[in-house]
Amino acid sequence: MKHFFSLIAASLLGAALALAGAWWIAPQDSTSPAYTAAPVQTNLWNATPGSTASVPFDFTEASEKAMPVVVHISATGKAVASGSRSNEPFNPFRDFFGDNFFNPFDRGPQQGTGSGVIYTSDGYIITNNHVVSFAEDIQVTLFDNRKFPARLIGADPKTDLAVLKIDANNLPILELADSDNAKVGQWVLAVGNPFDLTSTVTAGIISAKGRNIKILQENDAIEAFIQTDAAVNPGNSGGALVDDSGRLLGINTAIATQTGSFSGYSFAIPSNMMQRIVDDLVEYGSFQRPYLGINIYDLDSDVAKELKLDISQGVVVESLVDGGSAQFAGLRPKDVIIKVDKRQVKSVPELQEIVSRAKVGDVLNVTLVRKGEELDIPVSLRAPK
Repeated sequence: MKHFFSLIAASLLGAALALAGAWWIAPQDSTSPAYTAAPVQTNLWNATPGSTASVPFDFTEASEKAMPVVVHISATGKAVASGSRSNEPFNPFRDFFGDNFFNPFDRGPQQGTGSGVIYTSDGYIITNNHVVSFAEDIQVTLFDNRKFPARLIGADPKTDLAVLKIDANNLPILELADSDNAKVGQWVLAVGNPFDLTSTVTAGIISAKGRNIKILQENDAIEAFIQTDAAVNPGNSGGALVDDSGRLLGINTAIATQTGSFSGYSFAIPSNMMQRIVDDLVEYGSFQRPYLGINIYDLDSDVAKELKLDISQGVVVESLVDGGSAQFAGLRPKDVIIKVDKRQVKSVPELQEIVSRAKVGDVLNVTLVRKGEELDIPVSLRAPK
């Protein structure tokens, strides 16, 4: 028993010495607490310098602004005779747009659904041309479930835009974003009616700008899409692409797909180009497109070497169209356009977008490189012949 108490006493003495040693070795700070609480878990969303968000990015405000402005469109066309799918003509919208609204060889009326965006409070609505191009009867359902017959005001197949009109007033609209200022990597929302699921919101980022995916089959089609990874599916066509403030940044139009459903990338017509075309459709019923009158292709390093240039981005003038604006202004084959009105031009889609936003009679200041010399040439835009 005596030996047992000796062991206890030795243990207590050892513990006391250990605590004293730890106190002696540890740095003493009169402002420190006597103990340290368990470390608080760091929120990674708060780790970015300057960030004030304590939760993942909140899209509720932008969604609440956008959803009431996006409408559901139901279109019905004429009945067509049945036939063999093997003899069916090429339909560029089937696999790429994903909006396989109708099979032209099925009996019965052609039918399909899509989306639209209210443009004015008195009932003008933007959508894609391919959503309504076949339609004789168009019905629009608003966010609050009110239904209206719609009439087609105008369409432009070369940009795949169309404008509808319903008899309604005091409708909600969105502020327009400046698509020129949109940045690759910024958050965006796609709002529409995929698979007839109304008022659906998906999120993603801008993956690229000025994309030409060669989907529009019209001659002189204008493609300068905003590419995103926000999920877009059949029925989204004509819906809104909005920024994180709920401003209208574009009209969702196409998807890159081999299945007809979303496979990673979607494409939207940028708001600045959309506004220019839609305003013409409302006023004139058609797009009053200016005519530069050149055949062009992208500059690359091989062509730059051939032309003995020290630049690798721009648009090369291959040939001039007789009577076109460029010919009258004095542009020549092998000129390389690098700027228009001081805006950098790196690709054909960028140049097409800039010109499409101008009006007949406008003068564009074209900066080009000719035989190594940089020149500024004013070009007065003419209407097509």
